[in-house]
Amino acid sequence: MRKWSAQAIVFGSWVACFTAGLAVGGGLRAASPPPAADPATTGGAPSSPVPSAAGSPSVTPAAAPATAAPSIPPALGTLRDEEQATIELFRSSSPSVVFITSIALRRDVWTLNSLEIPAGSGSGFVWDKRGHIVTNFHVIQNANVAEVTLADHTTWKATLVGAAPDKDLAVLHIDAPAASLYPIPVGGSNDLQVGQFVYAIGNPFGLDQSLTTGVISALGREIDSRTQVPIRDVIQTDAAINPGNSGGPLLNSAGRLIGVNTAIASPSGGSAGVGFAIPVDTVHWVVPDLIQHGKLVRPALGVHIAPNQVALSLGVEGALVLDVVPGSGAEAAGIRPSRRAASGRVVLGDVIVAVDREVVKSGGDLALVLEKRRVGEKVQVTVVRDQRRVELQITLMSAS
Repeated sequence: MRKWSAQAIVFGSWVACFTAGLAVGGGLRAASPPPAADPATTGGAPSSPVPSAAGSPSVTPAAAPATAAPSIPPALGTLRDEEQATIELFRSSSPSVVFITSIALRRDVWTLNSLEIPAGSGSGFVWDKRGHIVTNFHVIQNANVAEVTLADHTTWKATLVGAAPDKDLAVLHIDAPAASLYPIPVGGSNDLQVGQFVYAIGNPFGLDQSLTTGVISALGREIDSRTQVPIRDVIQTDAAINPGNSGGPLLNSAGRLIGVNTAIASPSGGSAGVGFAIPVDTVHWVVPDLIQHGKLVRPALGVHIAPNQVALSLGVEGALVLDVVPGSGAEAAGIRPSRRAASGRVVLGDVIVAVDREVVKSGGDLALVLEKRRVGEKVQVTVVRDQRRVELQITLMSAS
């Protein structure tokens, strides 16, 4: 009987302690000392837990401050300034970007009916309110017909206004109402810096209105056009550029056009972080010529130049003159063409090696040097003739 009473007393004490714990702590939990104060915030040593009457640590009083909950990062509730800027850039610039579908006409061998076959797709952008659309030449190169889809998803038949294959640029025209056209703001490319942010908008793999971002990786690059004439001062970027981005705009952080996305360097055909864009300073003088004349109007010497492969096979460094245009400035200055002697031996003509002291190593170099000049301007041309250098003054004519 006494043994039972002792067990009852022990059980009663345990119940009393359990009840007191619930009353103080509000739940079942292990008693622990209150957290020490942070010396960095209190300026002194951490305080000791309050001892109980029995001299052992007690449960933290309900009135004591609770441990602070982990804070929620601000980014989960609001967007950062740079994100807001990118969103606004896309909102303001994307209405200027168009989707171009090139269509080739094929004749059915059985019915002889003409069929429209999709030949490819690319990007472009609105140049003005009159309906001029700028894109790459290679986007529409093999097309008989082209269609332009605006950002509002309306599609319009396009006509070719003009093309500059040497610069891989072309201008189309659509009869869309001016209210549906949003010309892209045009910037400059002569003051670009490696490392500055750039943004590409286009239609990679047919996925319209796609935005990619990156930086300018390098400046002053050179790529070949479809005619193998080099395009110089090209912008290199790591912004993802894929098939379908061609002809779309490359923008700076102010949303202004600084280049036209035109090519990628990739063994697989997909983006490898090396994309190229034609600088807007080139676009700015090519496009008005295409709109006004349907072609790029450039000054010329009035000579026909041998292909680079021919010149190299003959061991010639420079622009080898094959023929001279009658009535041209080159004829008036006395430039000598290549000819065949009475014996049947080919006598090489003059080799142009410089224009206004700017070195010319190929026919492509000559084209690039002359595009900086104007029709009617006089230039000093250095030629190699019979293994000696001759200086000639030539008045430039219009290349037609």
